[in-house]
Amino acid sequence: MTDDDNARHAAKMAKKKAARDKIMATKTGEKGLIVVHTGKGKGKSTAAFGMIFRCIAHDMPCAVVQFIKGGMETGERTLIEGQFSDLCDFHTMGEGFTWETQDKARDTQMAQAAWAKAKELIASGERHMVLLDEINIAIRYGYVDAAEVVAFLAAEKPPMTHVVLTGRNAAEEIIEAADLVTEMELVKHPFRSGVKAQRGVEF
Repeated sequence: MTDDDNARHAAKMAKKKAARDKIMATKTGEKGLIVVHTGKGKGKSTAAFGMIFRCIAHDMPCAVVQFIKGGMETGERTLIEGQFSDLCDFHTMGEGFTWETQDKARDTQMAQAAWAKAKELIASGERHMVLLDEINIAIRYGYVDAAEVVAFLAAEKPPMTHVVLTGRNAAEEIIEAADLVTEMELVKHPFRSGVKAQRGVEF
C-alpha cells in the first residue's frame, strides 16, 4: 500500500468517525429493554445467555426462568448454579419439549408456574436482567397468554430492568411491545445431515 493509499484510507476513516461521533452524541438515554430473540435458526438462547453472562461479569444481579427445557443438564445451568448462584437465580420450570410430555394440562400448569416466578423476579426490581427462556413457545401453544405478558411488562416492569424473551414464532404482540427484536434465520443446520445435538454446541 502506497503513502497515497494510506492517506486516502485515513481521510475516509476520519470522515466516518466524525459522522459516527455525531450520531453517538445524540444517544444519551438509558432504559430497561424488552429484548426478543426469535426465528427458526439456532442461537436464540445462546445469544440470551451471552447477555446474562455479561451481567454476571459486571456483578449485576440477574435471573433465568426456563419455560420448556426440563431436567436435562446444560452447560449454562451447570456453570451458573455452580459458580455464580450469588448473582444469578436459575429456575428450570419446564419438563421438556411438548412432544415429550404429551400432557397439555401438565405443560400449562408448569408454564403458568414459570410465568408466576418470572413476574415475581421482574417486579421485584432487584435484578438487572431477567431471561424468559423459551417463553415464546409457551405462548404459541397457549400455555401463557401473550396479551397478559405484554400488559404485565407495560405496567409492572421496573424502568431499568431488562427482560429477554426467547423462542421461535414470537407473537406479534410481543414483537410490537419489544425494544429490540432479532430473528435468527436458518440457513444450514447439521441436524438435517444426521448430526445430533452435541455437548458444548447445543447444551
